[in-house]
Amino acid sequence: MKKMKFDEIRFAFAQSVPVMLGYIFLGIAFGLMLQDAGYSFWWAFLCSVCIYAGSMQFVLVTLLTGGVSLLYAAVMTLFINGRHLFYGLSFIEKFQSMGKYYPYMIFSLTDETYSVLCGLKVPKEMNEKRISFMIALFDHCYWIIGSVLGAVIGQLITFDTTGVDFSMTALFVVIVINQWMDSKEHRPAIVGAVIGILCLFIFGADKFLLPALTLVALILIGEKKRWDIQ
Repeated sequence: MKKMKFDEIRFAFAQSVPVMLGYIFLGIAFGLMLQDAGYSFWWAFLCSVCIYAGSMQFVLVTLLTGGVSLLYAAVMTLFINGRHLFYGLSFIEKFQSMGKYYPYMIFSLTDETYSVLCGLKVPKEMNEKRISFMIALFDHCYWIIGSVLGAVIGQLITFDTTGVDFSMTALFVVIVINQWMDSKEHRPAIVGAVIGILCLFIFGADKFLLPALTLVALILIGEKKRWDIQ
């Protein structure tokens, strides 16, 4: 992969700004939780660099303080972050073509990075692979910065951050609307919405995600050619 151009870095940064606005605050919340549990900012840094699992990192604080077994932690991680297995299916060919960045792109594919990459429209004069890598790297850095910042400043934060995590939900809503408007084929989105709602009622809010993603993935894989799914 050729040398990164400044215009590409600037473009990638602009695409990552919505994620930055959410990750900084959510990272701070994680850092605060980790500090309250008795762990220093170095733990926040190492967790965010090496694990980088969003919601799983919040659960990790409970696991660390509860002294659970490695098997229990592994099962919990699978249930919480197993959805990433499905996300990766739609990007596996693209990531494989990115050479040395392939392992990092797999590691860094969070919900929000996935959403940004799905809606990414790169100008013809720019390299989409380099920009995709920079977006993933920027998002990762935002989470690290937020986590460390939260752990460092700790009790100095006096404002109420309740509701800040809704910025991530808002990001998904905006991206879904843009995808709907740009695409002529709406059946995949409708199938996803219907199955998601049905699984929500059947399995409950805590357990519906993996069954819903499994069913949607199977349907979309089966109908990929007939529905012209990219």
